[in-house]
Parts: sequence; C-alpha cells; structure tokens
Amino acid sequence: MKFFIDTANLEQIKEAQALGVLDGVTTNPSLMAKEGITGAANILNHYSTICSLVDGDVSAEVIATDYEGMVAQGEELAKLHDQIVVKLPMTQDGIKACKYFSSKGIKTNVTLVFSAGQALLAAKAGATYVSPFIGRLDDISTDGLILIQEIRQIYDNYGFQTQILAASVRHTMHIVNCAKIGADVMTGPLSAILGLLKHPLTDSGLAQFLLDYQKGNS
Repeated sequence: MKFFIDTANLEQIKEAQALGVLDGVTTNPSLMAKEGITGAANILNHYSTICSLVDGDVSAEVIATDYEGMVAQGEELAKLHDQIVVKLPMTQDGIKACKYFSSKGIKTNVTLVFSAGQALLAAKAGATYVSPFIGRLDDISTDGLILIQEIRQIYDNYGFQTQILAASVRHTMHIVNCAKIGADVMTGPLSAILGLLKHPLTDSGLAQFLLDYQKGNS
C-alpha cells in the first residue's frame, strides 16, 4: 500500500518524507488556499517545490470545468515535472480529458468519486488513480469503506490497472481498514500516518526496558 500525504504544507511533507514511508503527495485548491498559495504562477511554483521534496507522484488539480480548459491546464501542469499527476474531476468532461491524457501517456487522478459506477468509468478512461472520498461518505452516514470494497471487486474482475487511492482519509483506522480491503494507495493528513506508530504497550514496554537498564547500569 502506498502512502500519500494530503497537504500543501511543505514542513509536513518534509516530515513525512523524513519518516521514510512517503510515496507521494496529493493536493487540491482548498489545501493550496489553506497555505496562502494564490495566483497561477505561485501555485505552479509550489507544485514544483513539492516535486523537489519527494520521490513519488504529486497530484496537481485542474481548475477548469470544461474539456478544453482541463486539457490546456493539465498539459501545463504535466510540463512542470514528470512526477506530476493531472487531477481531474469526475464529470463528463473530466472523463473525456482523462481519456485524452491517458492516450498521451500523462498520468491522471480522477477525483471526487463517490460511487462504484464512477470508478468504473474512470478505469475505462485509463485513469492512473481513482480517488473515492471515504471520509466525506462517512460524514453523511454512509460507510465509505464499502465503496472501496466494491471498486476493488470490479477492478479485480476485469484486470483494470487503475489504482484505488483512498482519499479523504481522516484517521488511522481508515488507513488500517483500507489496507485490509486492498486499496492500492491512501492519502491523508500527517496525523493519521503518525497515528500508526502509537500503541500504549509500546510506550509502556519501552519505559520498562529503559528503567530496567538504568537499574542494572547506574
């Protein structure tokens, strides 16, 4: 399972990269705005900086909602770095753009996916990644993990190579459960990744080891 961090914060990206388990980064306009990154040139420069910090794929989202605009913006993003993955919305024009980019060998991430049917269309269009938003489904009292299971079954049935990127991950158990189901990738906050480190028995065991060492070597 690949670990992506869902942020535009450079310090968090550096911390996750230093941990040695980071495989990529996902961003979106909301995350850019949260970091105060505004203006087309500044956003493009920020993507380039992120690519310089990590070794894996970096999803960069188009703002256009029409096919021609998505193609123009996506091509501009793809030129920034070979790590860039063009992030497209799950719309009719988004699927058309996905097919265009896949025919050109440009990696894509179809985002805002909330149904198995949408994920099927994305795979048919040749998406590199499909991003079902499990946290947002949980927010409306729908089990987002069931969607991951459905997509996994469909993709396995037909041998689709599109990777299931569990998005809108909110906490550590989302990561663990997605791993059990067979999601190819998860993207979430640094706190959820670091949460995997934590267990009270680890803490108490280490404290006891250190105490015993001090008793015998003081």
